[in-house]
Amino acid sequence: MELNIQIAKDLLKIKAVFFRPEEPFTWASGIKSPVYCDNRLTLSDKDVRTDVEEGLAQLIRAHYPEAEVLMGTSTAGIAHAAITAHLMGLPMGYVRSGHKDHGRQNQIEGRLEKGQKVVVVEDLISTGGSVLEVVDVLREAGAEVLGIVSIFTYGMQKGLDRLEAAGVKNISLTNFDVIAQVAAEDGYIRPEDVERLIKFRNNPSDESWIGARV
Repeated sequence: MELNIQIAKDLLKIKAVFFRPEEPFTWASGIKSPVYCDNRLTLSDKDVRTDVEEGLAQLIRAHYPEAEVLMGTSTAGIAHAAITAHLMGLPMGYVRSGHKDHGRQNQIEGRLEKGQKVVVVEDLISTGGSVLEVVDVLREAGAEVLGIVSIFTYGMQKGLDRLEAAGVKNISLTNFDVIAQVAAEDGYIRPEDVERLIKFRNNPSDESWIGARV
């Protein structure tokens, strides 16, 4: 089974990614969404956790063979960076969302030398804003950021444009389109709901997909 399909099945099984097109969730931004994502749940299922961490290691070896350090995003990417780094025999650290207000006031936790080749480990990417803040912090510290690996990406145009503008590559274990298709094939949603889900992905601020049974 292809890796992106296996991870999609895993995330759906444990409801880490959960589709509810008939009863949308409301994001903090106020946007109505047919999908709920909590990839932290992957840590609680040993089989899914193994698939995810071995999958991330596989992606890093394939796309970033020069990686010297893994850096997790705070907080969701920390555990994944730690486990994947352990599997690969690499050092790891993480980047705080802001400087500590005590001690050494670090924003980067763990040892990072200037010029080291870094891969950022993130759990999911939507608009790309938070992960690019991490990239900026690492670059300012003198790291060479090879790119990002993530568990899941929406593939939203805003996120794609931001990553391209920043010159950052992201490789994900699976994505919104794959999970939507697998969800339909495995009976989590109706096959005809896939079109509505893609409409949301293409323009999250357009709520015309809600109630638009096709």
